[in-house]
Amino acid sequence: MKRTIALGGVILTAGLLGSALVTPAQADSVPTDVLAINADAAKQALKYWFGEKVSNFVNATPYNVETQVVATKLKSTVPAGSDGKAGVVPAIGDEKKAASTSKNINLPRTSGKVFFRGADGRPHWCTATSVQSSYHNLVATAGHCVYDTESNAATLKYWVFVPAYYQGKTPYGIFVGKQAFTHYDFDVYEDGDRDYAFVTVYNGIKWVFNTTTHKWGLVDTGRLGDAVGGQGLAYNQKIGGKVFVFGYPSGSHPDGNHAYSGKTLKWSYGATFKASASSINAQEIVGVKSSFTGEGSLGSSWLMSYKNGRRLGYLNGVTIGVSDTDGNNRYDTSVSPYFDGELFGVYSAAKNLWSGSIV
Repeated sequence: MKRTIALGGVILTAGLLGSALVTPAQADSVPTDVLAINADAAKQALKYWFGEKVSNFVNATPYNVETQVVATKLKSTVPAGSDGKAGVVPAIGDEKKAASTSKNINLPRTSGKVFFRGADGRPHWCTATSVQSSYHNLVATAGHCVYDTESNAATLKYWVFVPAYYQGKTPYGIFVGKQAFTHYDFDVYEDGDRDYAFVTVYNGIKWVFNTTTHKWGLVDTGRLGDAVGGQGLAYNQKIGGKVFVFGYPSGSHPDGNHAYSGKTLKWSYGATFKASASSINAQEIVGVKSSFTGEGSLGSSWLMSYKNGRRLGYLNGVTIGVSDTDGNNRYDTSVSPYFDGELFGVYSAAKNLWSGSIV
């Protein structure tokens, strides 16, 4: 069972798009679970991934739980569940870096894959992103890429994040999840409107061969945000704004077309719209036109005001499913919970917690 951490009565925030006193409407407490309570537990997770010639990494498949949803586009552009004024949390990064004039999209280093053992006992992965926090140690993804909705166990096992994953490479190391946070309604009711999670992670590690001792060992690569930066956070935004979606889609469209391999980060771009999907108990979600297939793209980051030069923006959604809305057997829409003040409350419970080093 999950324990809970009590939140304060009001939360003060200020940002680019406005400021507000936010009181989460029904978020008196935030469910949380420990993924790896200490360094020894974290090393057990690493053993699962590094053991047997990294076979679990090699054999991991895209997570396909609740990927295909029946989504309906709604005409209203009124914010799905706005509970206050718009607000943002600034990103981690170099504010002085000049904007890029390139027409190509510079992919964010913050995006990566989360790996875990599923309810079936096999290794799987989703997409996630580094997000701003006090100790530069926070990851955001879909709730059901952290909490095991298949077996109703507390969390998925051996949870690790690999930022900037590319064709099997781990350029900035592997970050073991320490503690996970979600919304009460997702924890208790599996409410699709609250299908998001924030996870604190330990410092990154790499498995390095020491030429002096001639032995392999773990080396600390530092904090996540220091290595790759961290996206800002935006909530209570107007629907209809443009977002980039960054993720690792894999699998096939319903017509059998295998469009994506999941080996490299992909992106799509579009305006958000109000949507609903009763198949996942979601009445106040948002959608965006996207050809991403569902497997692997769960947890993809939706970034508004993305700056190509800095590779940073504001996280304003995470993919929780994909839909074929026109019935042509091709996925055309990704859906996300609407980011409101209650999401900000969950984020606030996680953002100030220190993780530390495994080594």
